[in-house]
Order: sequence, then structure tokens, then C-alpha cells
Amino acid sequence: MAGFKRGYDGKIAGLYDLDKTLGRGHFAVVKLARHVFTGEKVAVKVIDKTKLDTLATGHLFQEVRCMKLVQHPNIVRLYEVIDTQTKLYLILELGDGGDMFDYIMKHEEGLNEDLAKKYFAQIVHAISYCHKLHVVHRDLKPENVVFFEKQGLVKLTDFGFSNKFQPGKKLTTSCGSLAYSAPEILLGDEYDAPAV
Repeated sequence: MAGFKRGYDGKIAGLYDLDKTLGRGHFAVVKLARHVFTGEKVAVKVIDKTKLDTLATGHLFQEVRCMKLVQHPNIVRLYEVIDTQTKLYLILELGDGGDMFDYIMKHEEGLNEDLAKKYFAQIVHAISYCHKLHVVHRDLKPENVVFFEKQGLVKLTDFGFSNKFQPGKKLTTSCGSLAYSAPEILLGDEYDAPAV
């Protein structure tokens, strides 16, 4: 396991060796890791609970509840949750092709039409599945779509702003990424969960 750090900060519950940082979010760092017994590579979302206020803590546990609920071929799988006194670790399925945002930035010509249709359909299937379970993602953007090239799939990730909804009842929380938010959210209006 050359290249994987060991030691106090480099190992999670004796099960995962942490390696390089893959990305950073509002409240978390995502790291590459390897299971010490199986050798399987995973992504680990590391959340420092000491930096969370009450609202952020609520979002965090809502994310975990929603991710446990949604099991779909086009949604990044949550393998396990490790909760310590100061940190929460979400052990996630690891993509092998980066995210949609990075792809867009590297390929000015974009995807060919057939691939674009294929990936778009997969994203729609994932969102539709979530809505059938009354889960709304609320942060759909290129950075939250990950390529699994060996499987020929894209998968939706980062359920940090997700929530359960009741059909017919409007939501009021303004959240997500401004550049990708629905007009209702930008205006601070109540909104129908599946519509955004």
C-alpha cells in the first residue's frame, strides 16, 4: 500500500488508510482511502463536527439519512458511516473518471451527442428515483455528477443539501449552489421539492 499514509490522522478506525485530498466542500474534505484488509479504494468524506453549528449538523445527519435511503445504479453508494467524537466519516463509492465539471473544463468540444444523451438519461433516472422516495437533492450541478468510466455510468453524489419532502407540501430552505439554483430558491419563495 505504498503512498497511503499511516498513523494517527491517516487511519480511520483501523479500517481505512487515508491518502490524498480529492476535493473540498463547505463543511468537509473528500479523501482517497484504501480499506486495510480488502485493498478496495474508496472516497471518504471527512467532516469535522467541531466546526458545525446546529443548522449544519442537521444538514449532515439529513444527508446521511437520505444517502442510506437511496440505493440506485446512478447514485454514489454510501458503504458505511464512522462516527467519532470530533469527526464523521462517510465511506463512499469511488468514481474513476473525475466529475462532470472537470470534464467540461478539459474538453472544450464537449461530449458527443450519443454520450451526452446517455449520461443525461442516467442523471434523470437518479433524480426520478430520489423523488419516488420523496428525497430532493437540491444541489444538482456538474461537480456533483461523477464518472464511473469502467461501468459506463455517471452517478449523482453529495447529498449535503438533500431533504425528505411530503408531496403537496412546499419547502422553504434556501440552499444549494447559487449559479445552479431554481428561481424560486433565489427569490426566497416556497417551492415544490420535485420541481427544484
